[in-house]
Order: sequence, then C-alpha cells, then structure tokens
Amino acid sequence: MTSRVIAIDGPAGSGKSTTAKAVARRLGLAHLDSGALYRAATLAALDAGAEMSGTAIVALAKSLPVRLDLTDDGFRPEVAGVDVSTEIRTDRVTERVSEVSALPELRVWANEELRSAAASHPRGVVMDGRDIGTVVFPDAAVKVFLVANGEERARRRLLQMGLSTDSGSVRKKTEDMAERDRKDSSRAVAPLTQADGAVLVDTTNLDFEEQVDRVVEMGRKAFS
Repeated sequence: MTSRVIAIDGPAGSGKSTTAKAVARRLGLAHLDSGALYRAATLAALDAGAEMSGTAIVALAKSLPVRLDLTDDGFRPEVAGVDVSTEIRTDRVTERVSEVSALPELRVWANEELRSAAASHPRGVVMDGRDIGTVVFPDAAVKVFLVANGEERARRRLLQMGLSTDSGSVRKKTEDMAERDRKDSSRAVAPLTQADGAVLVDTTNLDFEEQVDRVVEMGRKAFS
C-alpha cells in the first residue's frame, strides 16, 4: 500500500525543509522534519553529558522523552516537553548530529518515531531528510531528491542562520557542508542516496516558488 507521504531527500542546504513546509501548507498536509528528531536527540545527549552510543542515547530519548509533537503548524521537536526548535540549530548540535544519526540503534528508534508521527496525521505528511524515500518510507506516494551546487547551498544556510554571506564565509561553509555530505553519503547505515523512483530536482537556478510548484504538482497528481 502506498503511504500518503511526500518524501523529500537531499543534502544539507538543498532546500528540503523550507520546500517541505511550503508544500505541506499548499496541500493541507503536515510537515515532518526527520532531521529535527535526530538533532533533538543529539541536543539531549550533549546537555546530559551522555555517552555517544546508540544504546545510551536511545535510552535517554525514551526517558525524557525526545519526540515530535503535532501542532497546528506541523511537528515540533521537544525534549522533556520543551520546544527546542531553536536550540537544535546551534553549531554544537550541527557538529555532532552526523555522528549521532549514523548510530544504528538510534536510526531504528527514529524510524519508529517518524512512522508513528506520520500515522498520527490522517491527511498525510511531507517528510524531509536523507533516507526518507530509501528507508523510512520506501512506499511513499511521491519521492523527490533535491540538489543544488555547493556554494548555493552554503549561501542559503548562512542566510538561514542570519550570518554574513561574504566570499570567505561562503567558502568555509561550503567546505563544512561538503564534509557533512561525505559523512552522510558514506555511512554504513542508510546513506544519503537518491531513492529508486525519486525525481531529481536541481534547485540551484530555481526560485523558491518554482521548486515548491514542482513538488506540489507531483503531490496533486499522486493524491488525486
């Protein structure tokens, strides 16, 4: 059975989350950011000084708990009932989230949480991440793989963080994101890769509304 899921995968800075939010709003679905769950678990582990092992972080995530709470605006990351939407985007979380998200035990826990969250929304969800179409929802109704060139992705991420987009900053962020791509693409468990049947959308030269329109059109066809 095909899931009422639009799966948007791709590397950091390709526009996954912003596109997914806009697509969900246009189609009356809920936005589900898988990366937010991994970031929330990473934040919880860092704040608790926990051992960076899958077993330890999963136990911590279950006990606090770490979860995605369904709100009117979509799913919100929470740790022990506290909204951590801002805290999970800090550099200290970004520096460790690839390491944490590669832990097999944590991925099993996260996939269960994501599927449970998706099932809680009857109309369906737009979910973005790195392995949504390959692992979490291989039966998604729509699969999209967003890409953009390295400098454009770096510029977008800096703008998102409210930081300078001068040439030096863009160069440094491009290098940092290339290393993140390398880690995500080469990890043993659920590496970043284009799913079978996924539509490749290069957003480098697309404006935001154009890339949203393309995914919305796919969603309308799939759910009609």
